[in-house]
Amino acid sequence: MKKFMILLVFMMGLSLSAGPAMAKQLSINGSTTVLPIAQEVAEAYMKDHPGINISIAGTGSGNGIKAVIDGMTDIGMSSRWIRDGEVKNAFDNGIYVVPFAIALDAIIPVVHPNNPVGELTGDQLRGIYNGNITNWKEVGGPDRPIVSISRDSSSGTYGVWVDVVLKGDRVSPRTQLLPSNGAIVQAVSGNQNAIGYVGIGYLTDSLKPVVLDGVQPTYENAATGAFPVSRTLWLFTDNWPKGEILKFMNYMLHPQKGQPLVKKAGYVPLY
Repeated sequence: MKKFMILLVFMMGLSLSAGPAMAKQLSINGSTTVLPIAQEVAEAYMKDHPGINISIAGTGSGNGIKAVIDGMTDIGMSSRWIRDGEVKNAFDNGIYVVPFAIALDAIIPVVHPNNPVGELTGDQLRGIYNGNITNWKEVGGPDRPIVSISRDSSSGTYGVWVDVVLKGDRVSPRTQLLPSNGAIVQAVSGNQNAIGYVGIGYLTDSLKPVVLDGVQPTYENAATGAFPVSRTLWLFTDNWPKGEILKFMNYMLHPQKGQPLVKKAGYVPLY
């Protein structure tokens, strides 16, 4: 009887310890712009699918795509399209990267709420970030130095900004490079001389969005693509997804499941 009880306790211990190990794991890595969407959808997905654990890391679009190519993540988040060099690296690694458009976004220039400048032209914004314009008085503001803040080069938002706003110009060495949308929100909201840019989902009352070329930085103008710096947000997988990855992608794109959560996160759903 004593041996039987010991065996029973041992078997119960095995069953309890096996529970967490048997849970299915899904990893998502990449863009901090896409991060709020992934967090909203992952939370809902795990609630609807109790046997799945989803880990999410916001490391930048370039790192997310690289993680897919290197086999280090199931899903890569990106706020830009995959580059030719990344496609070549994937091919060399035997990886066929598949893109999924999940939402629309606009990259909004932002300043401190106390900054009287509320509108800029594309040329003025370009001048601020390439270093030709260094004082707010040059664009109708007070006589104060401009503190320009940008995402770092691993960011998809940075890539789109350089292409669309700087039109290929180099970012001024005076510009501070930060690793995430959240870091830019914190930096601009704490400095009356600062200007930065964030995805529309990161707009808060602590920031003042700037009208660009006469177009208001609104959700509606992001949805129609009327805002001058608009873009598509992406998820990437290694080959066509299967199993739990496919289920998650279907959930993300479902008009009544994942897509309403895109809007809840502050972005524009596709459906």
